[in-house]
Amino acid sequence: MPYFDHAFDWARRNVEDGPLPSAVLGVATGDGIVALEAFGGASVDDHYPLFSITKPIVGLAALHQVERGLLTPDTPLTEAVPEFGAGRDDVVRLRHLVSHASGIVEPPMDDVRGLRPGLLAPGRDFAAGTASRYSTIAFAGVAALIEHASGAPWERAVDAVGARVGASGFTFDAAASRHAPVDADSQGLDYARFAALRHPGAGLLGRAEDLLAVGSALLRDDGALVSQAAHAAMLRPLTVGVPKLEPYPASRGQDWGFAWNLRHSAPSLLTTDTYGHGGWAGTEFWITPSLGICFVLLTNVGGGYGRFGLDGDRLHNAVAAGA
Repeated sequence: MPYFDHAFDWARRNVEDGPLPSAVLGVATGDGIVALEAFGGASVDDHYPLFSITKPIVGLAALHQVERGLLTPDTPLTEAVPEFGAGRDDVVRLRHLVSHASGIVEPPMDDVRGLRPGLLAPGRDFAAGTASRYSTIAFAGVAALIEHASGAPWERAVDAVGARVGASGFTFDAAASRHAPVDADSQGLDYARFAALRHPGAGLLGRAEDLLAVGSALLRDDGALVSQAAHAAMLRPLTVGVPKLEPYPASRGQDWGFAWNLRHSAPSLLTTDTYGHGGWAGTEFWITPSLGICFVLLTNVGGGYGRFGLDGDRLHNAVAAGA
């Protein structure tokens, strides 16, 4: 790891000195993994809860249905869930769901009612497409559209995403991981109840090598994972010109693409074409095409390491500079 010493030092230091309970850090190019190391008693092939990194993987599963001619970004949610939107005078479409612009009122991730009641709860935060506020429940709508279009359980389409690039470790079975998030209860999440939901917006588990296989395929852009046309479409910003509401205000310098966080103007990053996603327990998955690099950080600190004042963009920049 001659070029990424500073990045791996970041991970090692923040496990040994806290706040990370454990971690796996990996870096890959379009040719595959170039560096991978585990810290704090973890193994490089351990599964971790990915939390919201689930979203772009499910987004890729939806994009495959678009490639098959079974959906379009404009397909309304009511095509799969006719009872959705009672009392709303707008139309929520797939492109709104994947870009956090649906206006669906966000329930807790461990909602005792389950996913479908949360999706169907009356009212709205705003009219679809008029603003952007981060939404996890919206991906229950994405899953419903995938299932309706494909005629098979939506999880099967997620499995197919991994199968296209040899990533065999994706699962919604929490028992696959020995790294349940530390401090989940104190951060307001009943992890057992949440895990039982198999949430399409946050419930996926995986290994670093699984995400790096996805990242490598996207860097190659050779059609193995998605067509070049779909690849370009998924990185097209969908939230330009609309108000960006907390917790992702405009000052963060990002837009939402097709389930991807596009950090094109993040003031703290060295790069301007980085895209990817983070997760509730501090997990990170980011791709920078101009540098031909992607990286994954898997960890398990409930509520994320930011609550301890740790700035993950320092890791971003160490990886970018190393590349």
